[in-house]
Amino acid sequence: MLAIQNHRLTGPDVSFRATPNVGGALRPRYVVLHYTAGRTLESSVESLCTKKPQGNASAHIVLGRDGRIVQLAPFNAVTWHAGVSQWNGIDGLNHHAIGIEMDNAGLLHREGERCVAWFGKTYPDNEVVVAEHRHGGGVRPWHHFTEVQIERALQLCEVLVAHYGLQDVLGHEDIARGRKVDPGPAFPLAAVRARALGRGADVAVRLVVTATSLNIRSGPAAEFPKVAPALKRGAELVLLEPQDRWSRVAVVGATDLEGWVCNDFVTRQAATRSGPTVLSRSQRAVPVARARATPAPRKPAAPAKKRTPRTVR
Repeated sequence: MLAIQNHRLTGPDVSFRATPNVGGALRPRYVVLHYTAGRTLESSVESLCTKKPQGNASAHIVLGRDGRIVQLAPFNAVTWHAGVSQWNGIDGLNHHAIGIEMDNAGLLHREGERCVAWFGKTYPDNEVVVAEHRHGGGVRPWHHFTEVQIERALQLCEVLVAHYGLQDVLGHEDIARGRKVDPGPAFPLAAVRARALGRGADVAVRLVVTATSLNIRSGPAAEFPKVAPALKRGAELVLLEPQDRWSRVAVVGATDLEGWVCNDFVTRQAATRSGPTVLSRSQRAVPVARARATPAPRKPAAPAKKRTPRTVR
């Protein structure tokens, strides 16, 4: 059973080796998952604990393929794992995120019939996942993650989210899109994120529109065309795919209406385990029933000044 005491992880097969590559105080808001693109757990720990003339990298955790965990820095200290990065209006995730490095060779390349890592090691077919990254790049070979490693990553994320009240579980590929591709398609990031944040298959992540009206578009930017009339304040959405500035959503009560909205003008609704399931396209046509209390009579208020409605994004 993993636990956290004084910003250090405790539990079976957990050890600590201090890295000199740390910054100031950290109040974490996220956890960011990486692959090491290295040879072994030990070689990655050694590299992240070495002070270099420049380019000193580090992380809070290195997770081995056999489930062993080595912590390199307390969770309230900044480590240097994110590099140039951005998420939800924040620049530089090193100062906002706990970094977990997973021992994995990462993206491989083909040499004839072989799949080879950048450092020359060949991996057998049963250790290779052939897939396309969700951000594109074509079908390529990737080093697989072990079952015990994935389960251990989930346990880590769950205990970190619970202890620090973290907002999200992200991949390096999310916060440095176009520059980084880890942990890549061989790692089930969406499933780990959902379970760690209490958003399993029995929970729908709901958003609500906070702007007077909000455009829903065919892609994650304002230059994409609108797919429907603007959404009104209070419209309910099901979160399908979160990104930095925009999220892909389904509109509750509108059959098959999906699109992208700007994150600045929506807010998350609290979800509970007793809440509705994630909606299929056909189910989205029926809004979730909600109990409404009859409001008590109120004295008439003075009429408010009229404001011109504003449609955003």
